[in-house]
Amino acid sequence: QVQLRESGGGLVQAGGSLRLSCVSSGSIFGRSTMGWYRQVAGKQREVVATITSGGYTNYADSVKGRFTISRDSAKNTVYLQMNSLSPDDTSVYYCYEINKLGVEFWGQGTQVTVSS
Repeated sequence: QVQLRESGGGLVQAGGSLRLSCVSSGSIFGRSTMGWYRQVAGKQREVVATITSGGYTNYADSVKGRFTISRDSAKNTVYLQMNSLSPDDTSVYYCYEINKLGVEFWGQGTQVTVSS
């Protein structure tokens, strides 16, 4: 059973930074695509960033140049470094994992709140 556990959310002022972490267990982490999406209640989720097993990254236009996704296979952990945060980034952020069979798993989310 794959389990994903996020941490690092919180309250930050506009212009500030946060780093989210997500530890994966129960999967062959090195073979999975990992990513982060965010969702505000009542709105569609937005995929923020992804990183493949080979290290290829992709970002939503809304976060390009501000967010950086990375992974540490030795720790089964994926990170999301978020800089220059704005109130528009306020959301619940979820870590997700897609294994080689295409099955998706996600965590319970961590709240990020950016004050103006």
